[in-house]
Amino acid sequence: MSFMSFLRKSASDLSPVDFKMRLDGDPDAVLVDVRTLGEYKSGCIGEAEHIDYFSKDFKDRLEALPKDKNYYLYCHSGNRSRQAMNMLISMGYTAYNLDGGIMRWPY
Repeated sequence: MSFMSFLRKSASDLSPVDFKMRLDGDPDAVLVDVRTLGEYKSGCIGEAEHIDYFSKDFKDRLEALPKDKNYYLYCHSGNRSRQAMNMLISMGYTAYNLDGGIMRWPY
């Protein structure tokens, strides 16, 4: 991993194994898929809520989420979901990102 990619990562990026363990053990977990509708319809993880990162109301939809939940986000490769995670954290939410996205999801 390069120094620059290390800087771009948040402490809340989780490996697929850690992501699944936390998600499965968290009674306040909400799984969120931030891919496009087409990507979402092609298959998602579990019963993920869909909030398209590229939608015009994306930030508004994030702000409307209950703050008493923990958000587990993913996208195709982890980039959009990392940005969404950072947005949520900056708004006072607890959020985690699936590092590497659904491409690395072995379950």
